[in-house]
Amino acid sequence: MHMIENASSWRSPSNIALVKYWGKYDPQLPANPSLSFTLSESFTETKLEILEESGRGDFDFEVFLDYRKAEDFKPKIQKFLGRIASELDFIKGRKFSIHTYNSFPHSSGIASSASGMSALALCLLSLSPQGKVMSPSAFFQKASEWSRLGSGSASRSVYGPLGLWGKTEGIAESSDEYAIPYQGKVDPIFNEFCDTILLVEKGQKAVSSTAGHGLMKGHPFAQQRFAQAHHNLANLQKILAKGDLEAFGNLVEHEALTLHAMMMSSQPYFILMKPNTLKIIELIWEFRRESQKPLYFTLDAGANVHLLYPKHIEQEALNFVNKEIKLYLNNGEYICDRVGNGPTKLM
Repeated sequence: MHMIENASSWRSPSNIALVKYWGKYDPQLPANPSLSFTLSESFTETKLEILEESGRGDFDFEVFLDYRKAEDFKPKIQKFLGRIASELDFIKGRKFSIHTYNSFPHSSGIASSASGMSALALCLLSLSPQGKVMSPSAFFQKASEWSRLGSGSASRSVYGPLGLWGKTEGIAESSDEYAIPYQGKVDPIFNEFCDTILLVEKGQKAVSSTAGHGLMKGHPFAQQRFAQAHHNLANLQKILAKGDLEAFGNLVEHEALTLHAMMMSSQPYFILMKPNTLKIIELIWEFRRESQKPLYFTLDAGANVHLLYPKHIEQEALNFVNKEIKLYLNNGEYICDRVGNGPTKLM
């Protein structure tokens, strides 16, 4: 009897969307396209090990986060496995373990579902008979599709330095089913962009992203928002090609604030920003006015602030964070990150 390989391990990064997606359709399809920077230092390492016969018709598994059993992760993973069950015959009737570790604090406003679900999808695909015979481009496309079914933004984590997810006018190979590596012209200044993640708040958000996406159904401004995202994505492609930092910052900050405006105007409405989020945004604007330096922010669906800037002002940016911003952070904590190149196979 041919034994299947019984373990696989991948490191997959988180990403930060520049043009945001907010609103989705079943099964995990985006209401508008999105484009993200892949990060370098914020990643999840996952090892999937097939242990034994489960004695059941389907599969049975245990999840460990940072070497501790994590029962609360099981339902989300179970749901994900259910969505791709027709392609998982090779682990039917088997028991397996998932050991996962994040390089950043869980629930810190870094998209751990993006890095975690993409790492898990990559491990599963590596062990599958179909994954073993695919070309690299087909492998990552399928990994992106599986990742999407775990977490929409995870589809973009499979590529770096920029991932594009969602059908986009003028980009024939773009798709709602999976992300693609962004192939447009990109000025070299963006290849070494820094992202300093300012931890305003840690812990679970008051409203989950899944619930927030759901509230776009019937939202009075939903259609205008989806159209705006398409328009901004078309503009961002030109900005990336030209290396226009001021236009980049203007678009990215506007996208971040629009995302939060959608939350504040949904029914029921909610606010994920905190007083210190707003204070930090005001300090960034003040710093930019006074220094004329290209320092910008974006936000995910949470209170924390991603500070974006080109590498050549890194020292000034960090001096500013330590002098002006640290006071407003949870235990003064921030994470220094930069644009990265996507996942790495560990075994």
